[in-house]
Amino acid sequence: MATTTTESGGTSVSKDYKKPTAAALKGAIQLGIGYAVGNLTSKPDRDVLMQDFYMVESVFLPSEGSNMTPAHHFPDFRLKTYAPLAFRYFRELFGIKADDYLYSICNEPLIELSNPGASSSWFYLTSDDEFIIKTVQHKEAEFLQKLLPGYYMNLNQNPRTLLPKFYGLYCIQCAGVNIRLVVMNNVLPRALKMHYKYDLKGSTYKRHASRKERAKSSPTFKDLDFQEMLEGLHFDGDTYSALMKTLQRDCRVLESFKIMDYSLLLGVHVLDKSLERGARGDSKRLNSQRVLYSTALESIQGEGDGKVAEPVADDNTMGGIPAKHKDEKLLIFLGIIDILQSYRLIKKMEHSWKALVHDGDTVSVHRPGFYADRFLNFMGGTVFKKIHPLRGASSKRKRSSIHAMRSASQEVLSPQKEEKDERKAQSMECLDRPLSSSKHPDLVTLPKSIKQAVSFSSSALQTIKKDLEEHLENSASCMTVALDDTVPFPPTQGSPDSVHDVYLK
Repeated sequence: MATTTTESGGTSVSKDYKKPTAAALKGAIQLGIGYAVGNLTSKPDRDVLMQDFYMVESVFLPSEGSNMTPAHHFPDFRLKTYAPLAFRYFRELFGIKADDYLYSICNEPLIELSNPGASSSWFYLTSDDEFIIKTVQHKEAEFLQKLLPGYYMNLNQNPRTLLPKFYGLYCIQCAGVNIRLVVMNNVLPRALKMHYKYDLKGSTYKRHASRKERAKSSPTFKDLDFQEMLEGLHFDGDTYSALMKTLQRDCRVLESFKIMDYSLLLGVHVLDKSLERGARGDSKRLNSQRVLYSTALESIQGEGDGKVAEPVADDNTMGGIPAKHKDEKLLIFLGIIDILQSYRLIKKMEHSWKALVHDGDTVSVHRPGFYADRFLNFMGGTVFKKIHPLRGASSKRKRSSIHAMRSASQEVLSPQKEEKDERKAQSMECLDRPLSSSKHPDLVTLPKSIKQAVSFSSSALQTIKKDLEEHLENSASCMTVALDDTVPFPPTQGSPDSVHDVYLK
């Protein structure tokens, strides 16, 4: 026997109940969702209205069955379906048909997953790897229902997103306990081994994986672990830009809803050459993918017209984003999770308390605007990095690039050398003839007084030149005299003591 708190007419009442077994709970989940979706098919399609977001349908399913419900061998339970028409629209937006949705959830037993986080949520995975069913608290379910109108608007504007994609919200009341469930997309495919998994927030306060978590066969590490284990994941320029653009848009949406304390779930698969040609996963997932924008590669904002490429039957990448770490080739799977945490009074109190004993800017809980900026800075500067074009080029491409650069430099230097020789010749000619504005259209016409000063300077230069030539001939030197072609003006008009620059080389 155990004690729980249930809602009864808006008040809280403590009851003793016999906790349902895991098998009974999974069976009730499959039966309840199957009944709700099947019953919804009889309702005609129509536009989603505002009241549809707040609609709740309830049905009692006794074990012996009724006129409207089938008999089953689980304990009696009641099923509540939240906003059924709105969630039907969300499923259709991602190309999920009712038959496929039922087949994924109800055809085979659900797979129970471990929870690496601090919450007490339970996770179930469908056998085809498509959907995750997660238990949520009452406040989270209530917040999601309030979030639905804005969520609806965001999905219409931007179906390519790394935010969670919600496909259904349900509540099962069994043996005196309320179990609220949300159906979402699966971020990490089970068909590929994740060599590293990370839950990243961009904060550093107590962001190490616990000893218990590290002891698991497939642990989920945190921010400080990432900085100690990896030097960042490198992407080509276009992929990096698309990934950061998507993260920026998603974070601004979360900030507008006053959401914080979310995480980036990151899975890293190291490509093994021995497995690159072989089948590495569930053929059902590879050959019959039904959910649009469900893979990491489809979810980021790529360039182009926004159309989704048809899945390739022999594509073993499972929609992962190609990346590199040193000499290793990787596939990256990622998605933003845990977005049902709003900055309510209890979260404000939590931040204030932690800030008293530690640096407030490093704790996880923070106001939404600061949290989004810190999250983006950590992802764009520490976790994800851009590969520079030359670093990613092949040796052949490098050689051709160097050859092209040499050719181009020679083409540029040749006319420069010719121009230099021509300027030298012109400078020597200028010493033998007076300046003329008609032959030098780029020179400004000077006043008469200035011309006289220039004429005096030119005659003085001629005298200096003759003296230097005689001196060089007598000393049998090999030095060459080069006079600057720019004639400096005297400091004062008509001054005979003007200073002239003479360069020897």
